Amino acid sequence: MARLGEKELFLLDMDGTIYLDRDLFPWTIPFLSALKEKGCKYRFLTNNSSKSGQDYINKLAGMGIHTVQEEFVTSVDALIADLLSRPPYRLCYVFGTKSFRGQLQAAGIPVTDRREDEVDCLVIGFDTELTFQKLEDACILLNRGVDFIAANPDWVCPTWYGSVPDCGSVCEMLYRATGRRPRIIGKPQPAMARLAMAQAGVPQAKTVMVGDRLYTDITAGFNAGIDTAFVLSGEGTLADLEASAVKPTWVFENLAALHRAWERERG
Repeated sequence: MARLGEKELFLLDMDGTIYLDRDLFPWTIPFLSALKEKGCKYRFLTNNSSKSGQDYINKLAGMGIHTVQEEFVTSVDALIADLLSRPPYRLCYVFGTKSFRGQLQAAGIPVTDRREDEVDCLVIGFDTELTFQKLEDACILLNRGVDFIAANPDWVCPTWYGSVPDCGSVCEMLYRATGRRPRIIGKPQPAMARLAMAQAGVPQAKTVMVGDRLYTDITAGFNAGIDTAFVLSGEGTLADLEASAVKPTWVFENLAALHRAWERERG
């Protein structure tokens, strides 16, 4: 039987797990501090491709959490690794934010935000700068037959006032219009979790994935062969759990309850 107290690397989802929109949960800093005091590690894993690692460093600093670049693994990191591991595209149309496009460009990926003849791949992420022009461009390119890759499949992104459509919802719009579905890179695929474990130097048996979404966070952990902890502080509910084919190793009300269980098992 898996033991939470034996875990040394915590792969933490962000929105809905350690904070909600701009509001840090009160139990987050005590938990992160306890991990460091015990010599354990954590990595923040986020499907949100609208921001860079530096953006998240700045955001968490504003919440009182000091972080460094190596503590973040985003869907863009996994996407870049995937694109660099295969024969290069001539030109990728980036359906996303300026930050998303800039990260790909900085990694050496040929990118554009214009519908050019050379485009042979459409790359889409969570786009807080969405325009109808992008939707029209995407439909034309997909009907042309270009490859279609999505950074993440999340239906919504939580905010303080509810939820807004995320990358998965926009991909569904494009599917309804063109009949094309993307190849997914971020959670629930295992690439991000595997990348984080490799960077941290911690094996699967000592790692746990923590998140508030069964269809991305928990499924990603399952696909990566690691234990999982489902927290009820964000999008996911107990009703979702009952209907889910993938079951987490543990279920907690929030990160505070997980922290108490971890400390209790460690004695």
